[in-house]
Amino acid sequence: MLTNAAIGQMIWKLPGSRETVLHLRRSETDEWRVYSEFADLMEPEELEMSPGYATFITLLKRGWVLL
Repeated sequence: MLTNAAIGQMIWKLPGSRETVLHLRRSETDEWRVYSEFADLMEPEELEMSPGYATFITLLKRGWVLL
């Protein structure tokens, strides 16, 4: 169980999905949502990066968990 409200979970590919895109949830009980739905967490993207990668790196540094 997550103990810090500021820390969430990340996943690149949802179970059963063919699409690889960063999904986030703030708690284990939340539904997965595409990272772009979290305007407060999104980081500016650079052209040579995969969509969501800048956000992924920032959240990883903040202690978010990659599943």
